[in-house]
Amino acid sequence: MSVVASPRVDPVALNAHDLNASFWAERVRPLVKTERFAHIERVANLARDIALAHGLDADKAYLAGILHDVARDMGDAELLRLAPPESEADVQHPLSLHGRAARTVLERWGVTDTDILDAVEEHTTGPRDGKPLSVCVYVADVSEPGRGVNDHIRELAFSDLDRAYREALCCKVQYLQSKGKTVHPRTMAAYEHLRRLELIPERLMCAEALE
Repeated sequence: MSVVASPRVDPVALNAHDLNASFWAERVRPLVKTERFAHIERVANLARDIALAHGLDADKAYLAGILHDVARDMGDAELLRLAPPESEADVQHPLSLHGRAARTVLERWGVTDTDILDAVEEHTTGPRDGKPLSVCVYVADVSEPGRGVNDHIRELAFSDLDRAYREALCCKVQYLQSKGKTVHPRTMAAYEHLRRLELIPERLMCAEALE
């Protein structure tokens, strides 16, 4: 499914709708499955609420949530076209590229806000440099209530967002390693950064659905 072959960007319209989530939601809705859009709305709502709890930009958090999975239902060939592989993991598991592919889609649509673009790109492999908006979306994505797991991460996010992020990332890495599965290099880099800083939580409550 190609959605960005020849985008037409109207600068006036783009400025008018820059943070209009309803406008962007209606652009995303036709490109994903019905159940995916329901997930998207839950992530957006949770990301907004987490942002509000920590004095962050709730409008940006909500919009990043609305946009984060725009490429999630694309086929492998389209993902590889929009996000050329950086590693063997990308070649073997093109679905891991849907964050980077989504960024490409949004850039071609005319989205220029780097906080939003980074949050969308990094929701699959983990925030780089601990960007607050990226952390909000990453945590919201793994713990939104429709998943039926990771309630403790969602609850923790409202009081200690940094700890919730570390819990989510470390659980993902340790679960994949325990199953003998490949950890994406970007995710592993984020994990190793936490390890070097001695910020790996001593006790984790992990759920398999973090995969």
